[in-house]
Amino acid sequence: AACPPFFRLVFMELDLTSTVFWVAVGQIILIDIVLSGDNAVVIALACRNLTPEQRKTGIFWGVAGAIGLRVVLTVFAALVMNLPWLKLVGGLLLIWIAVKLMLPEEEEGHDIQASAHLWGAVKTIIVADFVMSLDNVIAVAGAAHGSLALLLFGLAVSIPLIVWSSQLILRWMERWPWIVLLGAGLLGYVSGQMIFSDPGVIGLLPPLPEWSAKAAGAIGALLVVVVGRWLEQRILARQDVTIV
Repeated sequence: AACPPFFRLVFMELDLTSTVFWVAVGQIILIDIVLSGDNAVVIALACRNLTPEQRKTGIFWGVAGAIGLRVVLTVFAALVMNLPWLKLVGGLLLIWIAVKLMLPEEEEGHDIQASAHLWGAVKTIIVADFVMSLDNVIAVAGAAHGSLALLLFGLAVSIPLIVWSSQLILRWMERWPWIVLLGAGLLGYVSGQMIFSDPGVIGLLPPLPEWSAKAAGAIGALLVVVVGRWLEQRILARQDVTIV
């Protein structure tokens, strides 16, 4: 049987020998790891009142539903991302998300209600993941640079990694804060490139050299790190004054 046009298009775009391809895949994986830490906490909180047997089933179906929803949203975002001004809006939003990632967590924590029923916990996981996945969807779609093949490949590689190692990833991020800094810088880099490659923005600029996109990414990364560090120091100083 002939391969459907959709799958033929995806496989035609896959160039496993390209350095650019693997760099983008690495960006998608790192973005998923950094931005999915909270999802592990949500899963644990939603299932904490279930029996051990129900907990495994609840986590499985909750994660499966959340992943399926996220893949659909991310593919949709990647397909419409080339419309004028959408990358500009997404890039600015991603800068805010990246800066917020570097700030100290609020003490209130996650307002997630535990469920004593299996499917109640599954619904809680899916709904909470949907609400929390906006940053992930925008960042991954931006890192894919409009390539559906790259998007699907990157998600296929990163999703199992997140599902099976989410708790480990959380401990790593607590033990080595530079992982969060690296992730925030990467988000800033992706946002800078997103803004610079927006068709509406390109139409307003004169012809620029090829390295301009990388320079825009570097400026975005630097902006996120500098602003994030500045706000972090202000928040910590305010907390110290409150304690005293």
